[in-house]
Amino acid sequence: MNGRKQNKLFYYLQGYLNFLLPAGKNYKQKINSLERKLSAEQLKHVEERVNYYCKTSIKLHSSARRIIDLKRAKTPKSYYFDTYEYAKYFDENLYINFVFGDVTEVPELPSIVKSRPISDDNQNSVLLNLDKHRHFVFLKDAKKFSEKKDLLIGRGAVYQTHRFDFYEKYFGHPLTDLGQVNKIGAKPEVWYKPKISLSAHLDYKFILCLQGNDVATNLKWVMSSNSIAVMPKPTLETWFMEGKLVGGKHYIEIKSDYSDLEEQLNFYINNPEKCQEIIKNANEHCGQFFNKDVEDLCSLKVLEKYFSR
Repeated sequence: MNGRKQNKLFYYLQGYLNFLLPAGKNYKQKINSLERKLSAEQLKHVEERVNYYCKTSIKLHSSARRIIDLKRAKTPKSYYFDTYEYAKYFDENLYINFVFGDVTEVPELPSIVKSRPISDDNQNSVLLNLDKHRHFVFLKDAKKFSEKKDLLIGRGAVYQTHRFDFYEKYFGHPLTDLGQVNKIGAKPEVWYKPKISLSAHLDYKFILCLQGNDVATNLKWVMSSNSIAVMPKPTLETWFMEGKLVGGKHYIEIKSDYSDLEEQLNFYINNPEKCQEIIKNANEHCGQFFNKDVEDLCSLKVLEKYFSR
């Protein structure tokens, strides 16, 4: 199991260096150099993603902040680092609005965000891949699905009501291995279990992926594995395009009240061929994010579209 997680010290050093060093190229030169590396099919897919991430056509007014303000990074600094990594190629006096953190509502102004509601009315939420050293983690799973346990593994902090409800319904159920990793809150004396490694999760066929303050952080690495994500239909999305995921195709979908969990697990335990198809589709969805040139071009063109409004 190889998790693609960037060293935190190196990540912070790189972030501050981006603030200090000149970009070397403007955004048009950078975009042109990246486009020359990609095929026509890849470029078409980039355009589709850019239009998905940035739907807005409303102009910013002069009260918004400017790119140069990103250099005055506040906590959490990763959002400023990840935005400036690409914004540095543009005129630093361009207006930009950003709402950093776990965003669950659509901003009043067109804004750069990490997360947004999945809806037809989210055009003011412009997605970039933010806090990616924490959220965008993928892995290589050497264990075959058939070699894994017929159980649902869940390890997570239980603060939100919807997570509490799930644990109250299914902690101790014969088809689950659940553990609350936070000692404070909920029922630590009953639910508490220590954290386990990502590789330990991969001993199980099914992995719980419940939304937290925004999206389910573990969904990316789960979908890149040979295990299957189990969750209700997502209501929030990030750069990972959770809004394009389909229950029964990319993950096992359960009802929002969790009432059909046992039924769904038993169905997929008894239909391993359907599980293999879900794993294949999930892996393919993850694969579109593995090409750095594609990711860089998508990010730059999202900002190009944002600033050209």
